[in-house]
Order: sequence, then structure tokens, then C-alpha cells
Amino acid sequence: MTVEVHLPEPELAVVSVAGELDVDTATELHYQLANQLHHGRRHLVLDLTAVPFMDSSGLNIVIRTQQETRRVGGSLRLAGPTAAVRRIIDLTGVGITTPVHDTVDEALARHRGEAAGGSGV
Repeated sequence: MTVEVHLPEPELAVVSVAGELDVDTATELHYQLANQLHHGRRHLVLDLTAVPFMDSSGLNIVIRTQQETRRVGGSLRLAGPTAAVRRIIDLTGVGITTPVHDTVDEALARHRGEAAGGSGV
């Protein structure tokens, strides 16, 4: 698994993951996400377009990160999940509490709409 971070705004990070998100890689992803929060980037977009598989360990990281971003007044958005990953998100109900977008651009547009005081919908 590889992780790349892009900073489109001072308080916003796009974290792009490539590879399987499982018990062997989940801790590294959590470290990367927590590091962004530690540096004041309280709004996160998790780009899952290159993640072909995610197990319960990866799902746990999504849930924990959602809780951590809310605790600091921020947000987590998921972007571009593959069909297999989207199925896990839907089956577990994670998409009810964590916004899921088809693309990173869509996630960024919704974030900016909400940040500007709009509904973001």
C-alpha cells in the first residue's frame, strides 16, 4: 500500500491510497490520517480509487478517523471507492455517517459548498 497526501487548502488534506487496505496496512493508513489531523488539517478526503480490497481493519480505520475528525470539528469524506469497497461501505452502513462521493473533485466541491455555508448537497 502507498499513501500520497495533497493539500488543496490549509485545513484540508486529500489522502490517496493505492493497494489493499487490510490488517497488514491499516495501521500505516491510520498513522497517515492522524498525522494530518495533528498538523491542523481537520477536513480529510480519503481517495479510495486505487483500493481494490478493504477488510474490517480498513473499515475500522475509516470509522475511527470519522470519529477523530468530528471530535476536532472537522469532517471525513470518502471518494471514488471501487465496487468491492463500496459494497463493504454500504453493507456496514458506514456511508450513512460518512459521505461517499464518486470522485475526489465531487468530494472537494461538496466540502467547499458546506464550508461556504451552503448545504453541500
